[in-house]
Amino acid sequence: MADFAVGTWNLVETENFDEYMKAVGVGMVMRKMGATVKPTQEISVDGNKWTIKTKSTMKNTEVDFVLGEEFDETTADGRNVKSVNTLDGQTLTTVQKGEPDSTITREWSGDTMTMKLSAKDAVCTRIYKKA
Repeated sequence: MADFAVGTWNLVETENFDEYMKAVGVGMVMRKMGATVKPTQEISVDGNKWTIKTKSTMKNTEVDFVLGEEFDETTADGRNVKSVNTLDGQTLTTVQKGEPDSTITREWSGDTMTMKLSAKDAVCTRIYKKA
């Protein structure tokens, strides 16, 4: 059971987000707005079915998936990708196949979730704390 991931997570620190947004094709105006947003992620798990709701003043998104099953996803930045999620210990990895390909990992340790987003040569780290 993935109880370690369940809950509400608030962004407290971010590094290199602008470079990641550039790598996935986000325009300058949206990057400037995105840089000011401090999203909250609400994660729920029911067996192998996960729901991640990301809420912010700019945009709200929700993604539902079953571990190991590929699904169609529209990312927060508007890309249409084929995604698959896997769980290894306390690390959830999302591989998004599209233009461009990207990978998101979420690793939990106590009340901290470390999220790494990578596309092309850009890697962004975002630290969340449990609410």
